[in-house]
Amino acid sequence: MAEGQAARRGAVALLQEVTAKGRTIAEILSDAENPLSSLSPQDRARAQRLTLDTLRRIDGCDEVISRQMQRRPGLYVLNILRLATTELSLRPKDAHGIVSEAVNLARGDDRSAQAAGFVNAVLRKVAASNLNFEPQRLPSWLRQPLVQRFGKAAVRAMEVAHMAGAPIDITPKDPARAAELAERLEGELLATGSIRLSAGAQVSALPGFAEGDWWVQDAAAALPAKILAVQPGEKVLDMCAAPGGKTMQMAAAGGIVTALDMSAKRMERLAENLARTGLSAEQVVADALSYGVPNQFDAVLLDAPCSATGTIRRHPELPFIKDPDDMPALTRLQAQMIDHAVHVLKPGGRLVFCTCSLLPEEGEEQMVSALSRHKNLQRDQKAVAGWPGAWDAKGGGLRLRPDHLAEAGGMDGFFIAAFRKDL
Repeated sequence: MAEGQAARRGAVALLQEVTAKGRTIAEILSDAENPLSSLSPQDRARAQRLTLDTLRRIDGCDEVISRQMQRRPGLYVLNILRLATTELSLRPKDAHGIVSEAVNLARGDDRSAQAAGFVNAVLRKVAASNLNFEPQRLPSWLRQPLVQRFGKAAVRAMEVAHMAGAPIDITPKDPARAAELAERLEGELLATGSIRLSAGAQVSALPGFAEGDWWVQDAAAALPAKILAVQPGEKVLDMCAAPGGKTMQMAAAGGIVTALDMSAKRMERLAENLARTGLSAEQVVADALSYGVPNQFDAVLLDAPCSATGTIRRHPELPFIKDPDDMPALTRLQAQMIDHAVHVLKPGGRLVFCTCSLLPEEGEEQMVSALSRHKNLQRDQKAVAGWPGAWDAKGGGLRLRPDHLAEAGGMDGFFIAAFRKDL
């Protein structure tokens, strides 16, 4: 097989799973027999990168492709065209090789001359087109409420951030040595305390990874545990703990952490991360709504299940596969989990609620609703104050967006609220 062809075939297989079945890339790759399982690590990484690049440009690709043909092909051939069009936009000087390999993909095992000829004809026209794609617009079900909340300019800035993708951020096990670690890894120490690695870094090969000196965690995702500010000896519950970034932060701070998650498979990854970093936490696989007793924990961190619309930079498939009809069930679950967090929290204890969502109903509105339901709960705005940027949300909490820290590469979208329970 020609160099790079295995990666391209894997990328088309991933695109098939996303576009035909509505599955996330993480779900696909969690299968033992996933489309990339037989590839070399290098080809696997390239296949994933090609898939993400294509999903970030899929609307523009479809527009260009549609102008070059009279009939829409089957999905497999269309995904070959999308992938090749993406490659042509990124590497126009390699047009001959890109078209040739796409034709070979279309020919496939059955040697379909008709499909191969079709792909060849379309892509030769595409290669001569203007492939300078604009940042992809969010679907209307998501874009409209965001425009209403943040304005058109801010939403467009978010879409630009989505197109750019996400750099790799890491959290140091010892925050006091963050500057030293950043210099060692030739990364950038952000104002939030996270370290942003240079593009193309192979994480597992970097100094300190095997020794457990740090772990991968987006800069925004690292803030909730910092805001909770766990003190040594405090009993802490991480309600939705896997894959363990926040658990490790709180354990490294000296907390006696209970890591709770209902997915045994995801908890296996948490256990691996704890073992690598030499940190400890009680690991419990259970339903968060039924675990614990009243007044049990000094602090609770609830990173609740949500639409994940704040993570589109790294998961560009989400706008195409998320169903807005799922939102009512998600917001009900978030409210129930907040109620249970208050239930297991000691009087005087602290609660941080967060979601990696851009939607107000999964953030600001949940905070207001929680305060109305629990008269013994007070907003702790001091806990979320002092971070760089104009991130304070209207009415309380912290609102992080993909276009924040834009000059450094952006960050995931999050909403974070801090509470205290009355004595």
